[in-house]
Amino acid sequence: MFNFHKDHKNLVNTALSGFVFLSIIVAVLPAYQLQDVEPLPKQPELTEEALKGLNVFISEGCVACHTQQVRNIEMDKIWGARPSIPSDYYYSKQRLDVWRQSPSLLGSERTGPDLTNIGKRQPGQQWHLLHLYNPRSVVSVSIMPAYPWLFEEKDTISIREDDIIVPVGPNFYNKAGKKIVAKEEALQLVAYLQSLKQPEIQGEIPIDFIPAAKKKREKGNAEQASNSLPDGQQLYMQTCSACHQENGQGLVGAFPPLAGSAVVQDENPELLIKIILQGYDARSEYAQMPPFADQLTDAEIAAIANHERSSWGNDAPPISEEEVKKIRAFVTQLN
Repeated sequence: MFNFHKDHKNLVNTALSGFVFLSIIVAVLPAYQLQDVEPLPKQPELTEEALKGLNVFISEGCVACHTQQVRNIEMDKIWGARPSIPSDYYYSKQRLDVWRQSPSLLGSERTGPDLTNIGKRQPGQQWHLLHLYNPRSVVSVSIMPAYPWLFEEKDTISIREDDIIVPVGPNFYNKAGKKIVAKEEALQLVAYLQSLKQPEIQGEIPIDFIPAAKKKREKGNAEQASNSLPDGQQLYMQTCSACHQENGQGLVGAFPPLAGSAVVQDENPELLIKIILQGYDARSEYAQMPPFADQLTDAEIAAIANHERSSWGNDAPPISEEEVKKIRAFVTQLN
């Protein structure tokens, strides 16, 4: 029918038709469908600092290894409460220019952990700064490259009041009279990472990722119903181990050890529970710990505290959910 070797006009027209058809399927139709996407009711807008941090995230190539997408499979369940939907990526101020709505953030390699909920999983600013300066300082087996150009060395006497000092341990930085200070780009990137919190859907029914996961969850609910508290070790690994480490030894100069800690082993658990609820700021010695009152229930806090009080050689009496509830009520009244 077509002799493309001799009829070049038909060759060009056929190639053009194929190009237009594929462009419509691949680009035009998806873009048209995106016009119906709206932000979720509880989805906050990116701040100006976080928006600048998004640009740093793209320019530094973070998207090459990290994703921001929870898939509908069991292995992704740890990254968020539900699979991602298009509205999770809708920000009215995120548009790059007239022609580009937003940068691609989904990623593909999944070399590093998913960042969908990193703002909830790791809310502390100083942890992120340490992780950017040298990932091995907080995660010993990390393969992530360091980003030292986002920081600068300063003499102690030249540090300004508004400078953010990164509490790098002596194993990773040990120059007398000098400190590591975060540059503006580092603070912007951290602000963006802290903003990554998967919004809740009002009245949403929990989604079962796959039947095996549903069965596992039902089994866990049954076990939890039979016990007074959830699994403290699992909660510790999800919430605390990134800073205090799996062995409870912490990191020198950054995060205090829990093994052998007088606070953890105190017969009166009030101070320990207050620290978990309110966070802790020991600027002269350790990095700041964020509060977890809004992230953990009374039962979860009791379970984590009991794990800390009975592990790594610690031997302190267990804490009940009711004790945490009373201390939370007291702290709430003071605030």
